[in-house]
Amino acid sequence: MPTFRAPDGTELAYHLRGTGEPLICLPGGPMAASAYLGDLGGLSAHRQLVLLDPRGTGDSAVPDDPSTYRCDRQTDDVEALRAHLGLERIDLLGHSAGGSLALLYAAAHPERLRSLVLLTPGLRAVGIRPDEEEWERTVGLFADEPWYAETRAAIAEFGPGTPLEKILQVVAPLSYSRWDAAARAHNDATTRNWEAAGGYYAGELPDPAAVRAALATLAAPVLVVAGDHDSGVTPGSAAALAELFPRAELAVQAGAAHHPWLDDPGAFTRTIAAFLAPDVDTVTVDGTRLAYRTWGEPDAPPVVLLHGRCGSSLDWAELAPELAETRRVYAVDLAGHGLSDWHPHNAHNLHDPHNEPSAPGRYSLAGYRDQLAGFLRALGLEGATVIGHSMGGAAAWLLAGQEPDLIGRLVLEEAPPLFPLDPPRPPAERTDEELDFDWPVIDGINADLNAPDPGWHALLPQIAAPTLLVGGGPGGPFDQDQIAWMATRIPNARLATIEAGHLVHQSRPVEFLAAVEEFGL
Repeated sequence: MPTFRAPDGTELAYHLRGTGEPLICLPGGPMAASAYLGDLGGLSAHRQLVLLDPRGTGDSAVPDDPSTYRCDRQTDDVEALRAHLGLERIDLLGHSAGGSLALLYAAAHPERLRSLVLLTPGLRAVGIRPDEEEWERTVGLFADEPWYAETRAAIAEFGPGTPLEKILQVVAPLSYSRWDAAARAHNDATTRNWEAAGGYYAGELPDPAAVRAALATLAAPVLVVAGDHDSGVTPGSAAALAELFPRAELAVQAGAAHHPWLDDPGAFTRTIAAFLAPDVDTVTVDGTRLAYRTWGEPDAPPVVLLHGRCGSSLDWAELAPELAETRRVYAVDLAGHGLSDWHPHNAHNLHDPHNEPSAPGRYSLAGYRDQLAGFLRALGLEGATVIGHSMGGAAAWLLAGQEPDLIGRLVLEEAPPLFPLDPPRPPAERTDEELDFDWPVIDGINADLNAPDPGWHALLPQIAAPTLLVGGGPGGPFDQDQIAWMATRIPNARLATIEAGHLVHQSRPVEFLAAVEEFGL
C-alpha cells in the first residue's frame, strides 16, 4: 500500500487498481474510505485508478488538527498526491462529496488539471441546490417501493440538529436504483469517519461565487455524470453545474442513482472511458452518445468510416492513417458498439419485484441510417465521402437513397443487398464471453436481413453520389451476383471484386486502399 506525506505531515494512503494512465479518484461519503469505489464498474480496465483514502479514513492517518478535515483544506492533499506521483497534470475524478473537493481543487489549481470527471458530485462548493419540484419527481420514481413511505416520513422529520449519520442511514435506499441485497451490502461496507464527516463542510468555506468565477475560466475538459434516479444530485442540478464550465459535457445515465457504476457498469465505463481517451471524441445524436475517432488535418476533405455489425471504429485502425494523408477521417462507433451508448435493455425495471430487464428498442438498419444522418449534420459533414462495411454499408446506402445530398461519394464494402435471406437466420444464442458490442444487435439486424423493407430497393436509383461497390468474392456471406445487381441499379456506380471474403479492408488492406484511391479518394 503506497503512502505519501501531506504538507502538514499527515501520512496519507492510496490504492492502485488496473494499469495505464493514472486517474486520481476522490471518494465521497463525506469522508468515506475509498474501498467502496471498487474498480468503478470495470473502469480499471481502461485506466489505472489511484484511489485516495482521505485523511482519517481507510489506511490514511488521523491528522493532528481536526480542522484539516474541511474540504477546502484537503485540496493541499490532492496537490501533494499529484506531486508525489510526479505528474505535471492530472486526470481527476470526484464522486459525491469528493466532487466538492474536486471542484475546489480545480478552482485552486486549474493549471494542474488535464481533465475532470464529476460523478454525481456534491454541489455545495458552487452553491447549487436541487429544484424542489425536480427533487420530488425524482424521489417519486421510487414511490412503489415497500420502503418508500417509511423513508419519506423519516425525511420529513429531519431538522437542523439531525445527525449526519442518521440522515445518510435514512436516505440510503434512494442512493441505489435497486435497494436489494447487493445495494445493502455495498452500503454497509462503506466506512466513514463520522467525526471527519462532520467537519467536511464546517466553518467558513470559500465563497461559492468566487469558486464559480474560477471554474468559468477552466481550460480542462469536464464531464459531469448524473443518474436519472438520483435525488441527491438531480439531472437538472448536474446540468446547472455543467453550464459553469467553458468545456463541459453532461451525461445522464438511464436507470442510475447515486452510484452509477453499480447500476449499469458497462454504460458507466463506456461513458468515462470515451471521455478520458485522448483519441476519442463524442457527439450526441437524438439522445444517443456516439463515440468516434479522427485522423488527419481538420480542414482536409472529410471521410466517414462505418464498421460492420459487432465491430467498432477500431476496425479501421490500419486503414485510417493511410486515408488521413489526404483526408480528415472520422470513424464512428455506432450505437451498441465500442464506446458509444448501448440501448438500456439491461436496465432493470425499478418497480418489477422480479427485477426483469426492461424491453429494449430494437437495433435496426433504419436506426443506423438515421444515426449516420444525425452524425453528419451534427459535425457539419454534409457532402462527405462515406465508406461503409457490411451493416454500416447498408445504413450508408439507405441514407444516400433517402437523402441524396448528404453524401458526396460512397464506398460500399460487402454491403448487404437486402434481399430476404433464404433460409432466414435463426435467433442467435448468447455466448458467455465478455463482448464489446450489445448482444441484441445480432438479432435486431438479422430481423432486417431476414425480412427487409420491400421499399428499400427503390432507393438505389435515387443515389446521386458516385458509388464504388466492393465485393469480397464467394467467401463472403452475401450473394455476389446480388451485389453486382446493386451496381446496375445505382446510376453512377462501379463494382470491384477483391477475393478476400467479408472482411476486405482488414484482410486485404493494400488492395482495398488501391481500389478506393482509383475510385478517386
